[in-house]
Amino acid sequence: MLVSDFDFELPEELIAQHPPEVRGSSRMLRVDRATGAVADDYFRRLPEHLRAGDLMVLNDSRVLPARLYAVRAGLSTQANSPSPTGRIEVLLTQQLGPGEWSALVRPGRKVPVGETLLFPDDSGAAVLSAEVLSAGEFGERTLRFAADARFLEKLDRIGHMPLPPYIHRDDSGEDKARYQTVYAQTPGSAAAPTAGLHFTPEILSELEGRGVQVQRVTLHVGLGTFQPVRVERLEDIRLHTEHYTLPAATADAINSALRDGRRIIAAGTTTTRTLEHCAAVGRLEAHSGSTNIFIQPGHRFRVVSGLLTNFHLPQSTLLMLVSAFLGAEKGRERALAAYAHAVGERYRFFSYGDCMLIL
Repeated sequence: MLVSDFDFELPEELIAQHPPEVRGSSRMLRVDRATGAVADDYFRRLPEHLRAGDLMVLNDSRVLPARLYAVRAGLSTQANSPSPTGRIEVLLTQQLGPGEWSALVRPGRKVPVGETLLFPDDSGAAVLSAEVLSAGEFGERTLRFAADARFLEKLDRIGHMPLPPYIHRDDSGEDKARYQTVYAQTPGSAAAPTAGLHFTPEILSELEGRGVQVQRVTLHVGLGTFQPVRVERLEDIRLHTEHYTLPAATADAINSALRDGRRIIAAGTTTTRTLEHCAAVGRLEAHSGSTNIFIQPGHRFRVVSGLLTNFHLPQSTLLMLVSAFLGAEKGRERALAAYAHAVGERYRFFSYGDCMLIL
């Protein structure tokens, strides 16, 4: 199959630039997994479509304020130079080890290996510093920050929420809360697991009150979210590696649900990829690891039997995952038909947009 097979027309005005005024008030397109039939609904009615014994799995990764602005110290300039030059945008995409991060740097041509970057606060004083260790394609860099026990605290102070490039505005105070799930716990993501942005404490309480089990995994969303697909054929797609954790309580709940034949509903593609990776490698037990699983049409789903997901970009690997979930033979056609319906009904798209429930 070709990447272009997953293209669709999307009017620019349907790309949500802000979250809905009230969290949880989004629309929800219900899609029948077996037939592709669609029905218009609202997210607040999600508990009505689940039943006692269902297992809902959430991704509790917390988004870091990972977009930073740096100035160059210069290859021959001391790190404490009072006159550094240049303004560089740095997006931290994944922690590789103590103090080491992969990042997207713009403009990359100004940031060679060996350069030192200084990250100032509003007063202009350097709060953090990092050395460029290596360079990759399309602005990718590996950075090593100077050791700092207060790194996350300082990142929170000077960093910006990493809004996706299709949101054409600077981040604001509302994004600190709204580009974060209400159950976010473990810091590490460079983008929000957006299906989870709809949940409120009240919805979670109602789900549990109806007998739906709610468990969590952690997958830190990384570089792949920001990189467009640059090959023509699906067979040539290679995703970046992302780190995950499957807790013991979640593993036990999954195995119990599988034994009993109960439904397992993944909140988001990140949760889906985590669970399907663990099943594919035969590790439905408590552990941490990394995955670059690419789920495309023809994938046999071993764990996930229901999916809550936002609407994804044309020609994206996430749209391919949704297509795979809707069937080996007609999944792509069903996914594109559902998207065409959503466009026609003026649903809001992407991170701050509406959602789909596929059961």
